[in-house]
Amino acid sequence: MAWIMLVVAGLLEVAWALGLKASQGFSRPLPSVLTVLAMLASFYLLAQAMKVLPVGTAYAIWVGIGAVGTVLLGILIYGDSATPLRLASLVLVLAGLVGLKLAG
Repeated sequence: MAWIMLVVAGLLEVAWALGLKASQGFSRPLPSVLTVLAMLASFYLLAQAMKVLPVGTAYAIWVGIGAVGTVLLGILIYGDSATPLRLASLVLVLAGLVGLKLAG
């Protein structure tokens, strides 16, 4: 169950990272409220997962899901660059996350 909470927390991190852009510096009310709610839910689920999982692994996985998801959706939604080096770097982040899961 802790791993499920951690993955959902990571996905919510993607949501609030994208929400920060959509809120335009918290100047748009609805995206701002949704962003803050996603932040709170993400932190809560991360904290619950950390009751069971090692802190370093849980935090790295949470950040990794957030980073990889945000970069991929930034490419798809906002037209961020998708250079081979950026994509290869994402593969390395994913490899690191898998390594942490396997080592834990």
